[in-house]
Amino acid sequence: MSGSRCRRQNHGGRCNPPVPLLCVLLVLCLSLIAPPAWTKQGERIGPETLAQVFPDAERAGSLSGNPLAASVFKGGARLGYIFSTQDVVASVGFSGKPIDILVGLTIEGVISGAKLRSHNEPILVIGIPDQALRQFVDGFANIDIHHPGRVREGETFGALPDVISGATISSAVIGDSIIRAARTVARSRGLLKTAQAKLRLDRENYQPADWSELRADGSIAYLALNQGKVEQAYRDRVAIPGAEFLGNRSPEELYSELYTGLITPPRIGQNLLGPQAFNRLLGEMGPDDQAILIAGNGLYSFKGTRYRRSGLFDRIQIVQGDKIIRLVKRHYHLVSDLKIAAAPQLREIGVFVIPADTGFDALADWRLELLVSRETRQGGRVLLDFPLPYVLPAFYRIGQAPVASLEQAGQLDRVLAYLQQQLNDGEPALWLRNWRDRAGRISILVGLLLILSAILVFQDNLVRHYELYRPVRLIYLAVTVVWIGWYAGAQLSVINVLTFAQSLLSGFHWEFFLLDPLIFILWSYVAVTLLFWGRGVFCGWLCPFGALQELLNEAARLLRIPQISVPFALHERLWPIKHIIFLGLFAVSLHSTLLAIAGSEVEPFKTAISMHFIRHWPFVAYVGGLLFLGLFIERFFCRYLCPLGAALAIPARLRMFEWLKRRFQCGHECKLCAVRCTVQAIHPNGSINPNECIYCLACQANYYDERVCPPLVAKRKRRDERAEKQAAYLEKASR
Repeated sequence: MSGSRCRRQNHGGRCNPPVPLLCVLLVLCLSLIAPPAWTKQGERIGPETLAQVFPDAERAGSLSGNPLAASVFKGGARLGYIFSTQDVVASVGFSGKPIDILVGLTIEGVISGAKLRSHNEPILVIGIPDQALRQFVDGFANIDIHHPGRVREGETFGALPDVISGATISSAVIGDSIIRAARTVARSRGLLKTAQAKLRLDRENYQPADWSELRADGSIAYLALNQGKVEQAYRDRVAIPGAEFLGNRSPEELYSELYTGLITPPRIGQNLLGPQAFNRLLGEMGPDDQAILIAGNGLYSFKGTRYRRSGLFDRIQIVQGDKIIRLVKRHYHLVSDLKIAAAPQLREIGVFVIPADTGFDALADWRLELLVSRETRQGGRVLLDFPLPYVLPAFYRIGQAPVASLEQAGQLDRVLAYLQQQLNDGEPALWLRNWRDRAGRISILVGLLLILSAILVFQDNLVRHYELYRPVRLIYLAVTVVWIGWYAGAQLSVINVLTFAQSLLSGFHWEFFLLDPLIFILWSYVAVTLLFWGRGVFCGWLCPFGALQELLNEAARLLRIPQISVPFALHERLWPIKHIIFLGLFAVSLHSTLLAIAGSEVEPFKTAISMHFIRHWPFVAYVGGLLFLGLFIERFFCRYLCPLGAALAIPARLRMFEWLKRRFQCGHECKLCAVRCTVQAIHPNGSINPNECIYCLACQANYYDERVCPPLVAKRKRRDERAEKQAAYLEKASR
C-alpha cells in the first residue's frame, strides 16, 4: 500500500503498525527460548575443569553452601574453593545476558585460575575472536583479591591483563564479575577479613574524590613560601651583621609552593594518577614499598638539575623520627599531569617510591623538608630547611575507627560514604567508575547536545539565514563523525535496541545500560527527541555513519558527480526493506542473540566507526560499497537498509510537535521541496513522511527564502511591482 493511500484510510495521516503480526512473532519466538542451566547444589567439578581452574588440587567436593562453592583438596588439606560467577553474583555482560565464569580461589585469597563457560557479549561475537576473550579471562590467575588490580608473581606483583581492544566495557564487566564473586566467596568462608586487630595501611579500598576533598581531609599537605618568608628565615638563622641575600625581589613574590602526600592508598593515588598509571606504579613497587607525591610551583625547583648527574635529589628529603631518607633517581617516576578533577596547574610533579628497607612507616607522621642553599655577600653559604609535615588521616588506617577523625574535620557525609565503602569492599559499582573516568567526554557530549537542542528549538531563526544555517549543519556533522564517532566511539546500533528488548524479557537492570555513559546519554537524548521531533534528530544529526555519508555526498556534489534521482514509485517500495530487516533481527534475537548479532552486521557502523575500517576485507568492501553508492544517492544505506532507523521510526509516530511548516501550495502549485529533498522524504503531494525525514531543515530554509520558494517569489514580485508603480505614480505627481 502506498504512503498516500495509507494516510487517506487513517484520516490523520498516520499508519498503524502491524501489531498483530508483531504479537504472533513474539509468541512464536518466545516459545523457542530455553532457560540456561547453571551449576546446581550437589553438582561436582570434573577433573578436566579442576585441572584448568585449580592446577594444584587433586579433587573437588560438591557445590554447597551460600553462595555455592566447591571445596578443593590436595591430600587431606583444603586448598580453596571453586565457584561460578553466575551462581555467586548473577554476573551479566554489557549485553544484559548472563556470563558464566568458573573461578578458583585459594585459602590465601589468590585466584588460582578462571575459565569462561558461556557468554553472549555482542561486541565480541563479530570482529573480535572468542579466543581473545578466553585469554583475557585466563589472565586473572594469581590475582590477590586483597590487593585489587595486582597479580602475584612470586613475592612481587604484576599488572592485570590488558583489556581487549574494541571491547573495553565488556572486559571491565568481566573483570568486575570475577573480583566481586571471589570476594563474596572469600567473605562467606572467612577468608577475607575486613577488620583486623593489628593496625595497617588501607591499600585496597578506593573511593572517588576530587582535589579539594583530598586537600580538605589532609590526604594532601601544602606549604607556601614567598620571598619575604625565605628572607625572614635566613635572617633568623644567620647572625652575621650586614649579611643578606644576593638578588633583589619583591617580598610577596612566590618562591615555592609544595604539595605532598602518601599515594599508596588507592583513594589518594588512583584519584591523582588515574587507574592505569596507578596500577602500573603498584606493579613496579614491592609489596611493602610506599609511594609519595611531590608537586610544586614557584621560582625554586624542588628537583633542581644536579640529580641528573649525581642521582641524588639534593633539595628535598623525607624525615621521620630520627631517620632521614634521601631521595635518589631510581626512586623517581616522572608524572606529566594529574588526572584528578579541579587540580591546580603544577610546574613540577614527581612520584617517589620509598623502599621498605629504608624503614619508612606509612602509618607514622613524617615531614618533607625543602632544602634551600643561599649565599651571602661575604662569600659564605647557609643551608635553610622548610618543613612540610604530613599526618596520615585516620580513615586510611584499617583496624582504627575512622569516625572521630572525620567528624572532627566536619566531614560526616564522608563517614557515611566510608562505611558504605567498607560494606562494598571498597569497590564502587563498575558503572560509577566508568562515569567518573569519562567525566571529560561526558561534559563535551552534553555540550554538543545542548547546542543541538538550541538549533532545534530556535530552528526558525536559524533557517531564515541560509548563509549561517548551512555552515552550522556541516560543522555539526563533521563533529559528529570525528568526535562522537571515531574518537568517543558513541555510535548507536540496532544491537542496543535488541539488548533493551531482551532486558525487558529477562529482567531489567539499569546498571547494565549505565556501563557506557556516552551511549546511555545519547539514548536518553534520542528518546526525548523522538517524542518531540521524531527519529530525524538522531538520524540527521547524531548518527556518525549517517553524517559521514552526507559529508561525502556533499563533497561529491562540489566535484559535480552526477546524482541519481530514484523514481518515487520505486523509492517508496524500497524503504520498507529496512523495516523488514529490523523485524527479522528482532524475531531472531528472541531465539538466539548470537544469530541476531551476526545479522546486525548489515549495519556498517562497527567497521566504519567503531573499528576505524580495521577489519577483514569483506567487511571493509561492504562499507566501501555503501559509501560509494552514497556518492550518487545521498544516504543510500539510511534510506533503504538501516534497521536502527526503522526501529526508531516506530515510537517516532508518537511525536508531540509538528514544527516543519508547509503551505497549501506545497505539492499542488509547487513541488520544489519534494524535488530538492535529498532523501526524498517529501511526497509528491507535499506531505513530509516522518519515517524518512532526517530533520535536516533544508525544506525550512526553502520555506523562508524569498528567492527560492515560488509562493514567496511570486509575492515578492507583486510587492516589487506595486512599489515600482507607486514610485512611478509619485514621480509623475511630482512633475
